[in-house]
Amino acid sequence: MSGAAIRVLLVDDHAVMRAGFRMILESQDDIVIVGEAADGATAVEAASALRPDVICMDVQMPGIDGLEATRLIAANPHIDAAVVIVTTFDRDDYLFQALAAGASGFLLKNAGPEELVTAVRVAAAGDALLAPEVTRRVIERFTAAGTWTGPVAVERGGAAVGLASDLTERESEVLRLVAQAMSNAEIAGQLYIGEATVKTHVSNVLQKLGARDRVAAVVYAHRHGLV
Repeated sequence: MSGAAIRVLLVDDHAVMRAGFRMILESQDDIVIVGEAADGATAVEAASALRPDVICMDVQMPGIDGLEATRLIAANPHIDAAVVIVTTFDRDDYLFQALAAGASGFLLKNAGPEELVTAVRVAAAGDALLAPEVTRRVIERFTAAGTWTGPVAVERGGAAVGLASDLTERESEVLRLVAQAMSNAEIAGQLYIGEATVKTHVSNVLQKLGARDRVAAVVYAHRHGLV
């Protein structure tokens, strides 16, 4: 996004929670709430109709829960929204199911107001959202299991969509730093290049690997021994 306000859809079955999120986010000049939903089915419909940039999604809701709603939204080619799971429960099963469903991030409801604002901005920019410790949990799960069934879109019908060999030397370097849970700003400082240049390299990496997001790229890098 450039210049336009970040359009946010709030999804939570508790009206008080939605009101709290709305108050926090609408206090920011660059964020506008375009709608609310109290369940997953309504969230999917609202995402299609309102075209938000970011969806703050609860997990436990009546009917279609937040994880299934996220899967439906991520699978819809006409919806281009980043989903941030915002939940009370710091549970690994929720974390990994959310990422596998297509969520761009995972935030706990006890996070501070500034963390919620940052999460929305980061998700809207397509930048890294998971904190380093959460990224490590993803990597540890992959390492322990030896396989990954999460958010890596590098195989379709048994054929590889993208390979690390398709990357330039600089793109490979950026991928290795992304896999170390470094932000664009940190990568820029490490490589002595501008943040805009880093964003371009990251976008190229994701496109060439067929990876949906940075979390997918992290898992790909570890899966293929690039870090």
